[in-house]
Amino acid sequence: MSLRTLRYSILFSICVLGGMSTKAQYAWDFGMHLGGANYLGEMGGTNQPRRDFVWDMKMSQTRWAVGGFARRKINRLLSVNAGLMYLRIQGADELSTYRPRRGRNLNFRNDMFELYLRPEFTIFQDNDLGGRGRYRLDFRLFGYAGISAYYHNPKGQLNREGEFYSLRPLTTELVEYSQIGVAVPVGLGFHFTQRRRHRFGMDLGWRTTFTDYLDDVSTVYKDPNLLPEGANGLAADLYNQRPLVPAGVDVPNENNYGYYDSGGPSPKKENVRGDPTHNDSYLTLTLTYSYVLRGQSNFYRQRYNWMRGNKRVGRKSRAKF
Repeated sequence: MSLRTLRYSILFSICVLGGMSTKAQYAWDFGMHLGGANYLGEMGGTNQPRRDFVWDMKMSQTRWAVGGFARRKINRLLSVNAGLMYLRIQGADELSTYRPRRGRNLNFRNDMFELYLRPEFTIFQDNDLGGRGRYRLDFRLFGYAGISAYYHNPKGQLNREGEFYSLRPLTTELVEYSQIGVAVPVGLGFHFTQRRRHRFGMDLGWRTTFTDYLDDVSTVYKDPNLLPEGANGLAADLYNQRPLVPAGVDVPNENNYGYYDSGGPSPKKENVRGDPTHNDSYLTLTLTYSYVLRGQSNFYRQRYNWMRGNKRVGRKSRAKF
């Protein structure tokens, strides 16, 4: 995806929300996300080879996720939400107890910007929570599936110390992947609305992507002589960070990863570095707050005027003769 495509996506989101009718009362709310983000990919993990979904996630690597959003209620069952999020994902092999991963000894962090557009489908709703007849607190549970565009830039350290280096320009696997991509966000959320104005909630979302390079790791170790600046350059130092094993010490080369050898550094040529059969994904869990705007719907004006201290006015009728 190009920068031009990303700009078109932003304009499309604005047009979709801005082009909707604003006649319905309490239809719009504007708010913020605040919470954490994590990812599923090659880095880190548990004491086993990579597993799908959250079973391979390192909770200690959860980092922040913040953002803002605008939501438009279409009807009782459907709303549309568009937002922008800023988040960080990261991982490190040294945190895993699985020997081949620890031997690989890679690490990364990735600061991402995400623009999303998603329909939200109401699963359950109670407009008068507690049933007291005063309509001061309502509750809504919803699910969603949409589309998002993101910008990312993975960085890594040498042995997790000192400066972070941008990994994409170094082409550590001789692959030039894009910094802009598309993801499919799916998730669940809920919110409580107090006095039809203040909305407090929680949002859990999983993003499936179409790349395996959020962590700059996917396939195999390439010939280090083909990397930028050759076998003695920065790219070679970052793409192969396995601990050095003194000559004469026999350490098994598990699963053909080539992370160890007994005679000093290995060229790593074509040995397994990642898992190209699975794309990377990431998850966010955020608390949300939004403020609901009041509109001019006749239906709500007639039904809820008593909330503003006015008498409810019934429909006028004319006698027919």
